[in-house]
This record gives sequence, structure tokens and C-alpha cells, in this order.
Amino acid sequence: MTHTVLVTGVSRHIGARVASVLAADPDVSRVIGVDTVPPPSLTRAGGVSLGRTEFVRVDLRSPDIAEVIAVADIDTVVHMSLVSAPSRGTGRAVMKEHNVIGTMQLLGACQRSATVRRVVVRSTTAVYGSSPRNPAVLTEDMEPHDGPVHGYAKDAAEVEGYVRGFARRRPDVAVSLLRFANFMGPGVDSPLTRYFTQPVLSTVFGFDPRLQFVHEDDAVEVFRRMAKEDHPGTFNVAGAGVLLLSQCARRAGRPSLPLFSPVFHALGDVVRRAGLVDYSPEQVRLMSHGRAVDSSRLESELGWKPKFTTGAAFDDFLRSRGLHPFGGAR
Repeated sequence: MTHTVLVTGVSRHIGARVASVLAADPDVSRVIGVDTVPPPSLTRAGGVSLGRTEFVRVDLRSPDIAEVIAVADIDTVVHMSLVSAPSRGTGRAVMKEHNVIGTMQLLGACQRSATVRRVVVRSTTAVYGSSPRNPAVLTEDMEPHDGPVHGYAKDAAEVEGYVRGFARRRPDVAVSLLRFANFMGPGVDSPLTRYFTQPVLSTVFGFDPRLQFVHEDDAVEVFRRMAKEDHPGTFNVAGAGVLLLSQCARRAGRPSLPLFSPVFHALGDVVRRAGLVDYSPEQVRLMSHGRAVDSSRLESELGWKPKFTTGAAFDDFLRSRGLHPFGGAR
């Protein structure tokens, strides 16, 4: 039985949903949610209800997280507090500190804990990079030809290194590392969802990348299962199938504007400074070369498949934004 679960990153949508689902599970005795700011459900109407989750305000970069783990006798840690883009009020340096230093502090606290026996860490398929030299479909054992060199993807790659080190030092702890494709769904607000709601979709001339999504409902279910059962290892998580960027544009009813790569980069700098869409270098590479992963290891391990395909996840997102998708079924 899973007794006490610590969930990081509960002020963000997916983190709040995971905490809420675990708190509603009768097999889970206690859920403690931590973040640097209170969840929206505590500050305004319309947020995800955290149910009986106990919220503790703590910065993962501080040693305070060790005290929380020790005092509450935490046995399962679900680490979701990875930031994919810097906020307008902070810069890239703060984002990196939160992602990398915060994870180091958390894993250090877990290593010293006598009660922690299961650790689940959110990562991203962005660690594979986006390169014309990558295979058509990536598996967990493949090394990327052009790995990430900056941004969120580089943070995630560093985080994964620390997670593997922790797993070696604490072989008695079941460590699950989950590489998610881009989240998609009604409640998801990300650089990619903001991109698809722009009136005109700028694309890189000569490229039509393959994209993969995972629906937020399926992501939450994966976290729930991993938090309650021991499934050590590294797993890709993505909805079945792929969508070309041109197919996404047609489904969204958005015109495309092909731009030569230097112009696309320049436009990205402008809209990023304006706070409209985050055209990070890794996002630009994704929009050029795309990325697709194989999730069969996860499906075999759990005996479960995502309910939403990549296309169905995208269509559900479009419906939630009033963009009236065509085709694609749940």
C-alpha cells in the first residue's frame, strides 16, 4: 500500500490533477503537495480541486524539502516540478536553478530518507533532441545524434543524469523516469498549445515535421499508476500515431506561413520578447525535424494503453478552444 505521497509542482495544472487523483484514492493515506506558490484552487475559482491534499509552500532549491520528507514519513515521491519555459518575471537562469538544483536537493533528501521507497520523475521526449539524423521512431535505449545543448531539454537531460545516479546509490528504491511527449488537452497551457492558437501558424519552409502528443488524462493516469506500483526503469509516454504539422494546421483551421529558417528564427525572437509564444531554439528544431517515440515498453509494463491517440488528443484540445477539429476520434 502507498501510504504517504509527496507531489511536487502542484501549482501547475497537471501536478494539481495528479495530487487530486491520488488524494481521492482510498489506498493512499495522505498526499502532500509542494510548490513555491499556492495552487490556483487555493487562490481563485476554477482551479483543480486538490481534495484532501495538504499544501506546503516550499522552494525545492532550499534544504526545507528534506524536513518535509522527514516529518511526514514520505514513502512515495512524484516529482513533476520541471518548468518548460521561463516566466515573464524570471529568466532562463532561474528556470535552470529550479529544474536542476531543485531536483538535486529533492533527490538528496530522498537519498537520506529512511522511508522513501518509490520515486517517480517527470521528464520529456525532448531529451532525444530533434535532428534529421535521428531514427524515425526513438526507443528508450537509443542515444540521440544531436542531444540538447540548452533550454528545457538540456535541463531534463541533466535531471535524468542525477536520477540515474540516485537509482544507483539507492537500489532499494523503485525509480521510474517518464519521458512524456508534449502534453495536450483542454487544461494544458504550454508554448506548443499557445502556438496552435495563433491566427497564423509560422512554419519553417521546406519542413513538415512529425509531432506526437499525450493527452493530459492519460498522463495523469500514468502518474497515478506509477505512484501506486513499483515500475522501475525509463519509459516513453505518448499517444499512438503522429501528426504532421500541416495536418495540425488543417485540423485547427489555421493558415500556415512558411518562412525561411533565418526569418523563422528572427520572428521567434520578436514574439518571445513580446511574451506571445516561446520560440526557443529547441522549439525551432522541433518545428523543423519533429520527433516520434515508441511507447510499447510502458504499455507492456503497465498492461495498459493511452485512451487518446496523438490525433484524438489534439482534437480534444482544439474543441476546448472552439477550433472545431475535423476527423480524429477518441
